[in-house]
Amino acid sequence: MKKALFICLAAAMAVTGCTNKAQEEEAQRQQAIADATREELTEAVADRDQLLTLMNEITSDMEQIKQLENILTVNNPSETPGQREQLRADIAAIQQTLQQRRERLNELEQRLNSSNLSNTNLRQTVASLRTQLDSQTAEINQLRSSLDEARTQIGALDAQVDSLHQTVTTVTADLDSTATANKHLTDELYTCYYAIGTKDELKENRIIQTGFLRRTKLMEGDFDQAFFTRADKRNLPSIDLNSTKARVLTNQPEDSYTIVDANGHKVLQITNPGKFWSLSNYLVIQTD
Repeated sequence: MKKALFICLAAAMAVTGCTNKAQEEEAQRQQAIADATREELTEAVADRDQLLTLMNEITSDMEQIKQLENILTVNNPSETPGQREQLRADIAAIQQTLQQRRERLNELEQRLNSSNLSNTNLRQTVASLRTQLDSQTAEINQLRSSLDEARTQIGALDAQVDSLHQTVTTVTADLDSTATANKHLTDELYTCYYAIGTKDELKENRIIQTGFLRRTKLMEGDFDQAFFTRADKRNLPSIDLNSTKARVLTNQPEDSYTIVDANGHKVLQITNPGKFWSLSNYLVIQTD
């Protein structure tokens, strides 16, 4: 009887021990699940916070892109090459930033996919941010293309300006040359020559030739040019002859001039310059 009672007691103790061990293992398993859940929850909260930060950054990127679009759409004739290069650098920086945002979003999406927690809102946020990144990337690429096209057009316009500048320089030089030539021709057209002297002086300089019982004759082509005074018909209304006697030997029309007395000597006054110089640009006056 005692032996049977001992066996029953031992069996009861064994069952109780097994029950306690099973309860302890279950408690450990539940604790492990709770710990894992808390860790995943912490990661999910961190992912959510990163998504919110990323969302704010992407919104800021959108504002920068809009500013660049406004700069490109405004026609600014005073824009310098340095400003255009700065705009190009800004676009490149945004492109690099968008790529970094995309990489971070991919990393967050992978972590959400590997998590045991199902968070539909976070997944929808990831999808929305990816759409925004795609849209921004397309816009910034379009801006880059527009800038490249503008630079090409500016290069073509610069070439045209250089060509036009060269043409203007050439034409200006031609005009200056033509103006100089015209002035020279005009000066020659209005240039006249006069010689004043006694018969002996005129003869000595081979302007006239005389002989016994022969009329005074003007030499042609063999006279001394240095004896003549060069003048401008437009600025020669009169000639002071510095003599008490004077007569014109060349063939100027008599009704185109007068010889008058002034302060005790003769002065030739040209009353009709056009007619006076119509037959010859040379005037010879003998003063004895």
